[in-house]
Amino acid sequence: MYFDLSKPQKLLQQAAREFCKRECPTTRVHELLDAKDGVDSELWQGIADQGWVGLHLAEEFEGLGLGLVELAVVAEELGRACAPGPWLSTNWASTTLALANTTQAKTVLPQVVDGTSQITLAILEEEHSWEISAETKATVDPERNQLSGTKQCVMNAAEADWILCVANLSGKLCLVSVPSDAQGVQITSTPGIDATRKLHQCDFNQVTLDTDDILAKGDAAKSALQISEHIAIVAVCAEMLGLMQHMLEMTVEYAKTRRQFDRVIGSFQAIQHMCADMLLLTESARSAVWYAAWSLDNEEADAQRAVTVAKIYTSDAVRQVGNLAVQVHGGIGFTWEHDLHLYYKRAKATEYLLGDATFHREQLARMTFDESCGI
Repeated sequence: MYFDLSKPQKLLQQAAREFCKRECPTTRVHELLDAKDGVDSELWQGIADQGWVGLHLAEEFEGLGLGLVELAVVAEELGRACAPGPWLSTNWASTTLALANTTQAKTVLPQVVDGTSQITLAILEEEHSWEISAETKATVDPERNQLSGTKQCVMNAAEADWILCVANLSGKLCLVSVPSDAQGVQITSTPGIDATRKLHQCDFNQVTLDTDDILAKGDAAKSALQISEHIAIVAVCAEMLGLMQHMLEMTVEYAKTRRQFDRVIGSFQAIQHMCADMLLLTESARSAVWYAAWSLDNEEADAQRAVTVAKIYTSDAVRQVGNLAVQVHGGIGFTWEHDLHLYYKRAKATEYLLGDATFHREQLARMTFDESCGI
């Protein structure tokens, strides 16, 4: 891989950056923190009009048919702006639907891509990890065709029109589509460290399903979920990269202007070391994220390993960059009036999204063990 963006990708990056500066300044982010759903309808429609909802989806679903490097470019700029809203959850769920059931996807996704509808994915349960398995308490009764169970930490469920729910059907993994306003569905807002990304608990109490609502079963469901999860991890890592880049720039600028003992603090060697460490972590993360996106897009043999390594590195790096940024800013970095807390909280929450570094180190160890044993 040539470790730089192509000219069209750089133009996309520039357009995304200019859009975020114009439509999503931090003043607007602050205004949306206390909003019930955290969504600015005009901002969301603007993102959809740019083609960033389903950017990587095939044209048969009204997507742009671009690659995962382009998806990572947009995710990085949205992270750089700490943009609120359901971009990540909608793209993740859209990818899953497209992979699981083409017929249903052709009906639903055009409405999602044009911004008129939203969709999210419900996976996590109490005492349940990000690992995809049929060991889930949410179940589909095969006789009554009803879904019952509880899902937690569902992103942007309150404003979603459809919820894709991972469930168990007769001992097999399945993926079902549930209208959010269906009888028996209860959505409750839950607190989260990152107020720009709303989380909800979804309770399904004997929700009646149509035959078409069961999108995929068994290996087909697991495959769709695993592939879409890898794509979502790339987007999450790119978002963390954008957070790191902004915190780095914010910190360097502060170090150039803040004065102590009649000197700017940027002249102190300790501060210079901190900024240098932030730069090293950010640029190393960039290489990991871009390679993961490229390898997954090109179906390289080590694509899964590259995605796992990217999540391990960026999860650790975004935490370290955030800590260093707060140290350089000192007391002002803790205040509500300063923008740094927005990025620090998003970084901390995103570090654990789709598995933290510890979770993915275990996944990497399993891959290495399986390869050494010839499995």
